[in-house]
Amino acid sequence: MAKEEAAPPQVVVGGDESDVVELVLYKVPECYVYLIPPRKSAGSYRADEWDVNKWAWEGMLKVVSKGEECIIRLEDKSTGELYARAFLRKGEPHPVETVIDSSRYFVLRIEENVGGRLRHAFIGLGFRERTEAYDFQAALHDHMKYLDKKKTAEEMEQHFQHTSGLDYSLKEGETLVLQIKNPKPGRGIKSQFFEQGLNNLSLEEKGASKEPILSIRPPPPPPGPLSPVRAMDITPTNSPPKLDLDTSTTTKEEGKVLQSQGQMGSMQENVDDDFGDFQAAG
Repeated sequence: MAKEEAAPPQVVVGGDESDVVELVLYKVPECYVYLIPPRKSAGSYRADEWDVNKWAWEGMLKVVSKGEECIIRLEDKSTGELYARAFLRKGEPHPVETVIDSSRYFVLRIEENVGGRLRHAFIGLGFRERTEAYDFQAALHDHMKYLDKKKTAEEMEQHFQHTSGLDYSLKEGETLVLQIKNPKPGRGIKSQFFEQGLNNLSLEEKGASKEPILSIRPPPPPPGPLSPVRAMDITPTNSPPKLDLDTSTTTKEEGKVLQSQGQMGSMQENVDDDFGDFQAAG
């Protein structure tokens, strides 16, 4: 059995209640009414004391919000004729009471005006599904929340109207005195960021003066490799040649250079000797 959705708001036309809007909060097409025995004690009702398979009436249930009232209406499914109704009002006892042995059955306090006198009675109310019973309770709870929010909104509106009525304008002859501290001339306004940076620098300078930091120069880079030709140009003729055990080619070239230098020295000695002989002969 599918549950019907809440119907759109309905406007009651005619009579003194023509301006009141009825809002259907919940509607279920099938519910059951039981004639229950009187309560024997102060305890809660129990559904197992009823004959739940023999109901007295079957029809449709509506939960309707009408102003600040919430009306639980039991109507005929085909004709819409009213069978019974209960009222949920702020500050009055709740018309729905749950039983202690089931979540699908309730005790409903119905009332009716008969001959100018308000009469009430207690009947049993049951649903086929637990979800229907839960939605029925949720609809009643939503109406109570609506009344609480409405009361809060009215109190806020009254408070606003009371406070907004105060006149804060200046009366004739009233003056306002403002004391503003002007900054000294020539002194700029420093931002907090730069002030923090200057403070940090001053702290670092103070710490450096108390504990001097030793600076150590890094070692010089290693010299690059020298080519044989470069070494030959730099090496003086009078210094002994450097021996390199790893490279044999450098040693041979240095030997050739030394041999050529020896030959040039012997030639110079011969020239000097000849020049002396030439002087002696002259």
